[in-house]
Amino acid sequence: MNNGRGNSKRSTTGKSNSGGKSNTGGKRPSAAAKDGFKKDNSKAGFSKPKPTVSKPKAAKTEKSDDIRLNKYISNSGVCSRRDADIYIQSGNVKVNGEVITEMGYKVKPGDIVNFDGSTLTPEKKEYVLLNKPKGFTTSKDEDVNSNNVLDLVRNATKAKLQPVGRMDKTTTGLLLFTNDTDMVRKFTLPNQRSSKVYQVSLDRNLKFEDLEKIASGLTIDNHRIFVEEISYIDGEPKSEIGIKMKTANVKVVRNIFEHLKYNAIKIDRVVFAGLTKKNLPRGNWRFLTDQEIINLKNI
Repeated sequence: MNNGRGNSKRSTTGKSNSGGKSNTGGKRPSAAAKDGFKKDNSKAGFSKPKPTVSKPKAAKTEKSDDIRLNKYISNSGVCSRRDADIYIQSGNVKVNGEVITEMGYKVKPGDIVNFDGSTLTPEKKEYVLLNKPKGFTTSKDEDVNSNNVLDLVRNATKAKLQPVGRMDKTTTGLLLFTNDTDMVRKFTLPNQRSSKVYQVSLDRNLKFEDLEKIASGLTIDNHRIFVEEISYIDGEPKSEIGIKMKTANVKVVRNIFEHLKYNAIKIDRVVFAGLTKKNLPRGNWRFLTDQEIINLKNI
């Protein structure tokens, strides 16, 4: 399998796209979802004095290579910047052997940072998008005999990647990997704002009244669950459903239909926060482009 980087400095995956269906019917999704389904000077005196010019104080400048301590820790992949602040305040971080509790402390090139007893080495941030096939899980606890998704991207980089969100072994589609712990946290928070589009195959046709119930919002285990859009897929049986939600937890998608006594026999994530399966066949991965990374950070 040949994979490559997607920005101007990297080559893209050389295989053609085998993305999901793009047409939806019923309640029309937005354009994003369709991509997934288918001076004042004064005188000094009476004589002629030499004009006095006050030298402005030199502004304090920070070297471009200096980096905030919490960001340095986050770049090492051990925790998010927010969690790093907690460790710093607790006195668990040393720089060059000295405990640092100052928020906003700057680490200079050559400084040795010790975090909770271990010396840190920051990694370059990497972002890898996988079109996940069946038979791979994001959790080692789910089935010890199952293959893990990390096996599919192991050769992409030496960075310690982790998946953004969870997918069981039967779910397919877009899965983002990164060593950017801040981004992982951002996209797994309950109130995160990015949309995902899923194509769901049910064991039987979805009744229209049930589709309307889902569109109106369901209460499952005392939690109110809302979808942005849901529709039948044009030209397909009524068991083929397109659903747009903000959750990155596929289990929530499955629970929606199980709550109404349907079995989701196939779930395929075709859009993740504006990223699509274009030119990314099943089982293949690629690096995000610089613009895609910027877009994700600005969501």
